[in-house]
Amino acid sequence: MPVIEWLHALEQTWIGEVVRESAFPYVEGTHVLALSLSVGTVAWFDLRLLGAAMRSRPVSEVFESVKGWMFAGFGLMFVTGAMLFAAHATKAYESWSFRAKVALLLLAGLNTLVFHVTIDRSRVAWNAAPVPPLAARMAGLMSLVLWLAVIAAGRIFAYDL
Repeated sequence: MPVIEWLHALEQTWIGEVVRESAFPYVEGTHVLALSLSVGTVAWFDLRLLGAAMRSRPVSEVFESVKGWMFAGFGLMFVTGAMLFAAHATKAYESWSFRAKVALLLLAGLNTLVFHVTIDRSRVAWNAAPVPPLAARMAGLMSLVLWLAVIAAGRIFAYDL
């Protein structure tokens, strides 16, 4: 089955129709609130990695204090994003801003993965330092830039609908 036919079928599902016909503002509003929760808590952690905030708190303590909210926000953001996609799958597929958003999301995920499997493994050595090592700071900066770009691409796409 060609991609466009699959996307059109996705739009015709119960969830796609309900979101498109009546629930769109509620799902979109929840998506934006979940994004605020997730990216807001990620930003606190990234600012700590940059050495720009909470310098007296160990990095691991900051992460532990935000990770539950971060994961909850991301989970809700993912579910509501999938619902929004189901409502407008063919428009999303054809949109440059949606494709940019997906690519930026993948890069943000890759940045997180690289941070956790490389830099973060030596956190014991720099956990309490007011300013973490350059690699940790660069991962935090990349995270902030990528998440801001994801938000920008997502807002552009929302106005294209």
